[in-house]
Amino acid sequence: MNVEIREALAAEIETLLTFEKGIIETERPFDNTLKEGEIHYYDLASLIRSEKAAVLVAVAEQEIIGSGYVKILPAEPYQKYSEYAHLGFMYVKPEFRGQGINQLILNGLLDWARSQKLTEARLEVYAENTSAQNAYLKAGFKPNLVEMRLGI
Repeated sequence: MNVEIREALAAEIETLLTFEKGIIETERPFDNTLKEGEIHYYDLASLIRSEKAAVLVAVAEQEIIGSGYVKILPAEPYQKYSEYAHLGFMYVKPEFRGQGINQLILNGLLDWARSQKLTEARLEVYAENTSAQNAYLKAGFKPNLVEMRLGI
């Protein structure tokens, strides 16, 4: 299967919103603080338009089968770098998982970040989402900080 990684188009927003819904459905069991009903994590239209972000899609035989975004965020004043690449919106349709497509998307996102002269990439993953963690570990990411929470 030939997979092309390219920037998403504004006209593809409905497909991208379906992917976002899939991400949220996958993550709901990991986070009991998420509101019930329809929610959105991302402003995808703004990300597509932004010069400080890129939304990439994986396309196979003219079908969008995966996605991810990278956006430039300011670093904390105490960090060695002034900006970093934040990755998110990682999704591959279930029937295409396990074929290296997420890695292709990650590579595209990291290439974009490097083209922006960034030297640091970060992402967030739920502690209980071991399959996602394993994918990122395989790609070379390392755990950095664990966020703790307590409902009071």
